[in-house]
Amino acid sequence: MSELINVSSNPHVRSKDTTSRIMAYVILALLPTTCVGIWNFGPRALLLICITIATCVASEYIFNKITHRKQTVGDLSAVVTGLLLALNFPVSLPWWMPIIGGVFAIIVVKMLFGGLGQNFMNPALGARCFMLISFTSAMSNFTYDGVSTATPLALMRSGESVDTMKMLLGTTAGTIGETSAIAIIIGAMLLILLGVIDLRIPGMYLLSFVVFIILFSGHGLDATYITGQLCGGGLMLGAFFMATDYATSPITSKGKYIYGILLGIMTGIFRTFGSMAEGVSYAIIFCNILVPLIERFTIPRGFGVVKEKKKKGGEA
Repeated sequence: MSELINVSSNPHVRSKDTTSRIMAYVILALLPTTCVGIWNFGPRALLLICITIATCVASEYIFNKITHRKQTVGDLSAVVTGLLLALNFPVSLPWWMPIIGGVFAIIVVKMLFGGLGQNFMNPALGARCFMLISFTSAMSNFTYDGVSTATPLALMRSGESVDTMKMLLGTTAGTIGETSAIAIIIGAMLLILLGVIDLRIPGMYLLSFVVFIILFSGHGLDATYITGQLCGGGLMLGAFFMATDYATSPITSKGKYIYGILLGIMTGIFRTFGSMAEGVSYAIIFCNILVPLIERFTIPRGFGVVKEKKKKGGEA
């Protein structure tokens, strides 16, 4: 018999995509946003990005070395974490703060919980929220063209009008990677075409968020307000690049829809009724914690499994 049938354990259907290849796709998809951020905010944005990425990679390497674990820096996940974290920083942040954020993201949020795939929240967002709590003033100091100014979301919250075209192009105040909605969408389309993410989570996230602000923001169907809310505050970056993180999002089909809806509602609550104009980071982290519960109740029934019916009269 020339050809043998090999019997092996599941999974029997395998993909050629490796972790490093998927991470490379994500890095590629983030390049438009990164380039626009550097173009708008100058060389200092590039400096903060390089410092954050280097810190994340070095932190993972040193941790693996000290704990005698297999080196995992080659999977590029630390590079992705560093890049995403840097894109969530204002360009005016002191150079040493990204070092603290990078160490916290990798050591505390990722490695102490077992490394890639074991963390219960997105490392970049976990570090960003830690930085917001620890260095509130520095993390909320936004500048554009050398002038400190409020972000479009903050202006909208105070009742002022905003230029949505500037928010689409990225020529406005904000963090390095959140200002250009067009650049983010270009990268998101690349991830969708490459099959890295699907539209269930970001689609339900954005749709449920729009429905929420139409019903509860007090602005109704104001197109300018809705566009400003969608393009501002890192919503696009969070929806396509952070909420879709494999390790911290549901794997079940129904779970993805529920997760996306919860993200939209939580973001709407934080933005409409909270004390801050932003809310994406906290919404995603909160929903990350709910993922095990979501998956528990959305596991599909196995083929041939019939739900047991309760017997009447307490019969055994």
